[in-house]
Amino acid sequence: MAKTPILKVAINVPLSRQFDYLPAKGAAAAKPGCRVLVPFGRRRQVGVVLSHAAKTEVPDAKIRRCIATLDDNPLLSAEDLWLLRFTSEYYHHPIGEVVAAALPAALRQGKALHAALTVVAISDAGESADIETLAKRAPRQAELLEILRDAGGNGLEEEALTELLPTWRRAAKALFEKGLMHRFAIRREDPEPPGVSAGQPGPTLNEHQESALQTIRNADGFDVFVLDGVTGSGKTEVYLQLMRDIIDAGRQVLVLVPEIGLTPQLVSRLQNRLGIVPSVLHSGLGDAERLQTWRNARAGSAQLVVGTRSAIFVPMPNLGLIIVDEEHDHSFKQQEGLRYSARDLAIARAKHRDVAVVLGSATPTLELLQHCRSDNYKRIELPERAGGARPPAFRLVDLNRTPAVDGISEPLAAAIEEHLQSGGQVLMFLNRRGFAPTLICSSCSHVTECTRCDSRMTVHARDRQLRCHHCGSYRPLDTTCTSCGAEVKPLGEGTQRLEEALQKRFPQHRIQRIDSDTTQRKGTMDAALAMAEEGVADILVGTQMLSKGHHFPKLTLVGIINADQGLFGTDFRCSERLAQSVIQVAGRAGRESRQGDVVIQTAFPDNPFWQCLIEGGYSQVSADALAEREATRWPPFTRLALIRSAAHKQRDAHAFLDIARQLVLEGAAEHLRVLGPVDAPMARRAGRYRAQLLLQSSNRKALHNMLGRLRPILEKEPLARRVRWSIDVDPIELF
Repeated sequence: MAKTPILKVAINVPLSRQFDYLPAKGAAAAKPGCRVLVPFGRRRQVGVVLSHAAKTEVPDAKIRRCIATLDDNPLLSAEDLWLLRFTSEYYHHPIGEVVAAALPAALRQGKALHAALTVVAISDAGESADIETLAKRAPRQAELLEILRDAGGNGLEEEALTELLPTWRRAAKALFEKGLMHRFAIRREDPEPPGVSAGQPGPTLNEHQESALQTIRNADGFDVFVLDGVTGSGKTEVYLQLMRDIIDAGRQVLVLVPEIGLTPQLVSRLQNRLGIVPSVLHSGLGDAERLQTWRNARAGSAQLVVGTRSAIFVPMPNLGLIIVDEEHDHSFKQQEGLRYSARDLAIARAKHRDVAVVLGSATPTLELLQHCRSDNYKRIELPERAGGARPPAFRLVDLNRTPAVDGISEPLAAAIEEHLQSGGQVLMFLNRRGFAPTLICSSCSHVTECTRCDSRMTVHARDRQLRCHHCGSYRPLDTTCTSCGAEVKPLGEGTQRLEEALQKRFPQHRIQRIDSDTTQRKGTMDAALAMAEEGVADILVGTQMLSKGHHFPKLTLVGIINADQGLFGTDFRCSERLAQSVIQVAGRAGRESRQGDVVIQTAFPDNPFWQCLIEGGYSQVSADALAEREATRWPPFTRLALIRSAAHKQRDAHAFLDIARQLVLEGAAEHLRVLGPVDAPMARRAGRYRAQLLLQSSNRKALHNMLGRLRPILEKEPLARRVRWSIDVDPIELF
């Protein structure tokens, strides 16, 4: 007689372990990938079976049984479970929380994969009942019975029955008791996906696009292609041809984009060109919509899935290609909870699946460029804009000679006027929302700060509010200084203030502001981008939401309002990020027949960075930055992990990291450097004090071995109960 297997179950708790259970009483052992309902402490929890084991270290008297098996067949395949285990191991995060992050909310809550519908049908006894006699004493029962008799043995769904006879439930009770009708459940099937049409023909590819396409087509199994194309070079056209190949072969394509804002324009283009409606996955969808897309992808009926970072976990049994657009974007790295990089997981998933992955960007990260130098990845360059469009012309405006008023210097104002008069569209880029970043006293220079964060409150003039963009707290706008009672005034510019200044200067032109404040309600982002694309708005004012991926045919001028924000950053990535930001937003200009202009306002026009960027482009900036990183031993030439802690008391946050530091040092890791603990750049946020400990190593294996030993010990540390802590592997934010 076969011995009952032990189920190894992942449960959504912050512990780096699986939990052992016996199968539910009287039921077969749930297969790996199935959900089970289990007793956990005094609660019931939904878990996922990861594997079976022949034995357990839990004493027989203490091992508990599953309450129920929730799935007849596995929700997650062996390939899906591999990705979840890999994610947990690489990012040193509890497997239960990884599994929970990968599932739609309804499935995490234990709801069925397919919603059940209740059907009401006539019984055999009802079929032979005398409806005429019944109608004399119970006309409503007779009417209901007649409707069900007409419907036949398949019956009617309760919703459909309500439409035909809204009061049917009053009559139903007696008919159920008499056995004249009965209920049963059926599975709600997803609607059939729209059929595939021919789609619209695309433009003829230029020689660089054609060469890139053939290179990727010739891939045999797994390969990583870095599609390094200048803005407007037609990377999307290459994507489209590759998608067509894969879809025609009956396989699935996964496309990752950094933000929701990029999806409407891309989805429309994909639908027009490929003749299919892409399935979309992002945080703006409701739970029911996300679950349906997840089901369709899992079933293989969704041939093309477009999503933000969490879409990397969606099951796709026929996956044939992964595309990561704008791979450099920071949005691909999750910054809370499970701190994973969707781009890096895309590479891991493609390798495990043995398919190609294409990483596209006009400004590839230095990590990818170094991989290309080492021949780990294949770099494909698109050096020219498609359709003969010319690259934009750059011009610096010295703010020391021509100061800006409300963010706009006179040379920039003149350029705006010139482009508007000639029928062009203008984009003003300022990566700071609100009216002004600071409220300052004109007498004592007191600056209004958040009471919960080490941060200044941002002025939102139209709402008459002060808001903290870090913890979300807000309060009415001060009219006088809380310190001395004198007059207060906003200092600096945000997108609201810039919008008002432009309205005063150019009252005859339509101005459209696009930032997270104006696009909170569902549909507002799509509508705003449609207006921008159609040229309805003459002047666009926006943050980084407008800096990448969008195609505005009429846009001919980009003004960068505060270009010095990243010029003197303390992070070793500051020059890379500033170059990426400038190149990306500049790339929105002049994508059609007319050459675009880019005006950069700076108080430091003689800084070597500007000469390097304008004369040598991103390639020169990245080459210089790589040389500097190699000399100073920062990534990509070393590996980093950041241990963060946050507590209501500052000493607790530091004490926890002191324990972690001591454990690392006792491990005698030869290739490991330990920095800290120190206060986080924003030492207090949302009422908690934050600190961090940095681990650096030239040996990735040594770093991960240390983290693998460290996490289980820290989880058992008593002080961990008073501290929120996390491990961030390959962090992108340090200082």
